[in-house]
Amino acid sequence: MDDLDRRAAGLRTLPPSCGPVRLVAVDGHAGSGKSTFTGRLAGALGAEVPVLHLDDLATHEELFDWTGRLLSQVIEPLTRGRDAAYHPYDWNLRRFLAPRVLPAAPVVLVEGVGAGRRALRPYLAALLWMDRGAEESWARGRARDGAALSGFWDGWTAAEMRHFLSDPSAPFADALIRECPTGYEWLQMPAGTAGSHQSITHSNGLPPAF
Repeated sequence: MDDLDRRAAGLRTLPPSCGPVRLVAVDGHAGSGKSTFTGRLAGALGAEVPVLHLDDLATHEELFDWTGRLLSQVIEPLTRGRDAAYHPYDWNLRRFLAPRVLPAAPVVLVEGVGAGRRALRPYLAALLWMDRGAEESWARGRARDGAALSGFWDGWTAAEMRHFLSDPSAPFADALIRECPTGYEWLQMPAGTAGSHQSITHSNGLPPAF
């Protein structure tokens, strides 16, 4: 069993945090590698593990003001053990599409900038933070998206800075995830310095595999 498989197995042993669901968040700066890491983590967890991308809840006008949609469309049904149904936003058409089902599976991943925000933390079984600095992450994102989206990135970086100043996620992370040439390094945070929020710190701590 490789390290990612071992870490995934550890996540499955966490107590449910959102109804019967173990909701695991992957947060970090835009361009930090959250989507790629989350995809690999989902693969290690198994094909039945659903992933919610917060880009599907944000809009051009509401880059970070999507908390209400997340709580009403996703969190509320999951806490009752029911499948969620959210309306994904189409960034090209600039409108919401037909509902998409998010099953109330034993483990559900949510990834995106702000996944560890204050309003969501009480429902999380674990919060993972991509440990790549803002400037490096944004440079990666700009290079990926090209000059055509330079104006969007100018607005995004300003909005992201405002968000994390008022509602930081990193100090509450259970583990920092660093991308390495051969995979990922997990730096588990000691109790009392991170993971000290509701639902994430457990009386016996996180399992060694996590």
